[in-house]
Amino acid sequence: MAVVIPDKLYFKIGEVSSLLKLKPHVLRYWETEFDILNPGKAPSRHRLYKRKDVELLQQIKQLLYTEGHTIEGARKKLKQRDPANDEPPPSPTPEYKEALLKIKNDLTALRDMIS
Repeated sequence: MAVVIPDKLYFKIGEVSSLLKLKPHVLRYWETEFDILNPGKAPSRHRLYKRKDVELLQQIKQLLYTEGHTIEGARKKLKQRDPANDEPPPSPTPEYKEALLKIKNDLTALRDMIS
């Protein structure tokens, strides 16, 4: 059963623990077992999970607890996930490149004015 994830940029380990109904030590353990799970750290050294991290944890929980996979089996399943998600984004359009070049030129002119 999928959990509704609040619309936030970052989640502390306690929030993720409550959302997924998992103990914090389980989340920390999974970080050591799944290389693709790598939450950031705040200057205070607290873990900060992004939405994609919480979604990944949800998948891991599903694979381990609902589908009955071992950690190794879950790792393999995650590697087999949709490769389209791992593809690089498409090349920028000429219009996009032109807009970026204009922004760059404007920023360069602004820098020169204040120098």
